[in-house]
Amino acid sequence: MAFINENYLKLQGSYLFSEIAKRVNKFKGENPDAKIIRLGIGDVTRPLAPAIIQGMHDAVNEMANGETFKGYGPEQGYSFLINKIIENDYLTRGIKLEEDEVFISDGAKSDTGNIQEIFGTNNTIAVTDPVYPVYIDTNVMAGRTGRYKSDGRFEGITYLPCVAENGFIPDIPKNKVDIIYLCLPNNPTGTALSKKELKKWVDYARENGSIILFDSAYEAFIQEDDVPHSIYEIEGAKEVAIEFRSFSKTAGFTGTRCAYTVVPKELVACTIGGDTHQLNALWNRRQSTKFNGVSYIVQKAAMAVYTSEGQKQIKDTINYYMENAKIIRQGIESLGLTVFGGINAPYIWLKTPESLTSWEFFDKLLQEINVVGTPGVGFGPSGEGYFRLTAFGSRENTIEAIERFGSKLNL
Repeated sequence: MAFINENYLKLQGSYLFSEIAKRVNKFKGENPDAKIIRLGIGDVTRPLAPAIIQGMHDAVNEMANGETFKGYGPEQGYSFLINKIIENDYLTRGIKLEEDEVFISDGAKSDTGNIQEIFGTNNTIAVTDPVYPVYIDTNVMAGRTGRYKSDGRFEGITYLPCVAENGFIPDIPKNKVDIIYLCLPNNPTGTALSKKELKKWVDYARENGSIILFDSAYEAFIQEDDVPHSIYEIEGAKEVAIEFRSFSKTAGFTGTRCAYTVVPKELVACTIGGDTHQLNALWNRRQSTKFNGVSYIVQKAAMAVYTSEGQKQIKDTINYYMENAKIIRQGIESLGLTVFGGINAPYIWLKTPESLTSWEFFDKLLQEINVVGTPGVGFGPSGEGYFRLTAFGSRENTIEAIERFGSKLNL
């Protein structure tokens, strides 16, 4: 008799976005003529930039030639892409990295979920609340949590509430924790931290021997000067932080899949017996064993992001999405609703009206104006009474959605 991993049985229902899709599909089946506008899941809609497409075409042509054909590539990624990342994303900010500290992958979701494999199950975890569900669910799967409680939280996890009262900025844990998940700019609230605020977390980690798992997937959307684009802009962060970045939102690679993770060699953790080991070496071992690398074609496409044409083109797309965010934010505010985010991130976080729950507001929008968003409670108990809209739709759909809010929604 084979036995299952019973930790999976602790997971609550289906994955958030699967539940949203289920409800939307049911509504579509009952209302086939409804024009649904999706401002829920954080998927991009603009096509890949011309420079990226050209890089991909060039790589396809190479694969058709015996002299330039590529088979298995390095699990850690090709040097041509890693060196462009270091040169453009880090050296320009005064951050020095070695080539073997950067690992190319198929997505920040994969890496933030898989990274917990190199840590013992006896580590204590802290997450901001609300939070990207993958952080918690993967730790549940690994057996790092206790049971699910009636208040929407798992035993064994330290939740750091991010609510209007604290400006959606998490407070430093009062208890000692071993691993801290930070997503900045934040998904779902759109909050960003100043260098002064982020330094508090680095200082805490250094004082307590903690590791920060820093999800920086939305750094390209930062607009304000005092918001760091990398945690390594903070002194001492290389000793305590792993950074995750993605081409998904930055360059439209949601369907192409390419990201990278930085694991500095200064970063160490201990065995129960007290011996220290480089996390860089452990992550390299994990990737070499369980991952076969991102395709050559995709990595060549990602390298084109760093050409002068690629940089201009992806910045144009980012500006397009941030203009959408401005339209949504201003439009929702004009209706008298309380709105957050949309400044340094492509997410708008709004307070639901009339004391509606997050899912009640979801159903109201779907049924009354055929607009899909994301219930805040799906990101954690502190998200109850909030709702997330994304700026990744087309300009036409974004404007129409806001017009529907003003003319058809019964508030």
